[in-house]
Amino acid sequence: MTTPRPNQLSRQLAKFSGLPDALRPSLVSFLLGQIVPLVGTARLRFEEVSSQRVVVSIRNRRRVQNHIKGVHAAAMALLAETATGFCVGMNLPDDKLPLIKTLRVDYLKRAQGDMRAVAQLTPQQIEQILTLDKGEVTVPVSITDDTGQEPIACEMVWAWVPKQRKPA
Repeated sequence: MTTPRPNQLSRQLAKFSGLPDALRPSLVSFLLGQIVPLVGTARLRFEEVSSQRVVVSIRNRRRVQNHIKGVHAAAMALLAETATGFCVGMNLPDDKLPLIKTLRVDYLKRAQGDMRAVAQLTPQQIEQILTLDKGEVTVPVSITDDTGQEPIACEMVWAWVPKQRKPA
């Protein structure tokens, strides 16, 4: 297997590795919220970010609620898209651009309270991201609420292409 090469995102996050566990999530969340403004607006919290696994949570508070005081459907989709996207982003070489290709969310039942997304890549998927000039990968993601149940089921397919198009 190809060893992951640090990219701009992983180099930025490595700067926080020596910080106490109590401070790291807040600072990482702030940084990543600057990279993707909607992530900052929704105040998503990055609990864990590595090349194999990303864990992101959202608190059920007014700014992300629907009309029945639960986490809004669009905020749930944002949670899943963010966890899977940063999972791909942690591995993607700097000369590649990540693009969401499929965002499928099935709403199965009413969510209760705060929500948490866990996205993971296999070593084989990471190998593809590191070695193929362009490609796509389905990133598994589990979304749970305060009850531990999965109120939504998601399929997130991410593609990557070279940042610079080759002349025709």
